[in-house]
Amino acid sequence: MKPRFLRPSFFYWVLVPIALYGVFMAVGLPHGIWSYEFIDNGSRYDPYLERHYTSCTFWGPYGVHTISAKNGRCGLIAFFKEGAH
Repeated sequence: MKPRFLRPSFFYWVLVPIALYGVFMAVGLPHGIWSYEFIDNGSRYDPYLERHYTSCTFWGPYGVHTISAKNGRCGLIAFFKEGAH
């Protein structure tokens, strides 16, 4: 019996880096929330008041990006591509 050294199953791991690269090209790299601006409803430091966010600033590998808040909310992570502001 002769062992097979070049089985296709030995090369399945290559699919993972290819898939990660495809996701990176499609959505970009993650950036975390750095700061935000909001309407304070009269008491800026009251944690129980409803806040309506107006802009969100994210920091990550491609620098700082400021975007408008969607529906008055900011996410914790946003994805940006290189050169997109």
